[in-house]
Amino acid sequence: MYYHAPSGCPVCGQTLEVTRLRCGNCASELTGQFAPCRFCLLEDKHLQFVETFLRCRGSIKEVEKALGISYPTVRNMLEGALTSLGLNDKGGTAAAVREEKQDILEQLSKGELSAEDAIAALKEIGK
Repeated sequence: MYYHAPSGCPVCGQTLEVTRLRCGNCASELTGQFAPCRFCLLEDKHLQFVETFLRCRGSIKEVEKALGISYPTVRNMLEGALTSLGLNDKGGTAAAVREEKQDILEQLSKGELSAEDAIAALKEIGK
């Protein structure tokens, strides 16, 4: 049985360093300083969201259904995961912002979003 390795020190809160690796097959061991993968550093809530997002093939509508949450909540969770991974480029291009607004308006016109959720999502883009 394997457990999720902690990413932060329980004493001071700093990032833990991986210093030893072991092969489960032949028992070979390797020691040194190794950087953990980005996903290993995610808090459980962000990791679970990313797994759900991937399982839903990136469809925000499907993530809404799977988690039973609103569009703005999904967007906020996505932003949180991106920030945790160091991938959040809040300065997005004007074209990307226009595309995101268009996506929200299309979902509204198809009845996939309520007016309240669309307004909240559009306000979130403006932040």
